[in-house]
Amino acid sequence: MSEQTKKMSPTRSFWVIAIVSLLWNIIGVVNYLYSVTISPEALAAMSEAERAVYTDIPIFVNLCYAIAVFSGVLGSGLLLMRKALAVSFFLVSLLAIVLQFGFGLFLTPMLEAQGLAALLLPIVVIAVAAYLLWFSRRCAANAYLY
Repeated sequence: MSEQTKKMSPTRSFWVIAIVSLLWNIIGVVNYLYSVTISPEALAAMSEAERAVYTDIPIFVNLCYAIAVFSGVLGSGLLLMRKALAVSFFLVSLLAIVLQFGFGLFLTPMLEAQGLAALLLPIVVIAVAAYLLWFSRRCAANAYLY
């Protein structure tokens, strides 16, 4: 290994954050798949307002959701492979998340079904996505990504 390569080797924290980001985004994919394949029995067990959150979602909100989670997984995978393209996928993911939650909160009965607690998850998800974008940009600037 050359001296130049050693200088560009990521820190241990890089690997921890990259692995945690992949796990976080896989959880997002699992949640997305659950929301689009929810069983009639599970829907029947919900209140009317909760059921509407799953059944009355405009197609473009679901599309934003899919783009957000799959871009996040791809960004995390690219981060683990130390590819600079991860930055672009994290940016797409963040933009899709903002659109998804923006439309979702205002065009679906989510607030009615869950109250102000419905705002907690979007805030956390947006904060994590923004952090991953910032982190990947910083890694690219530090030459951890190529």
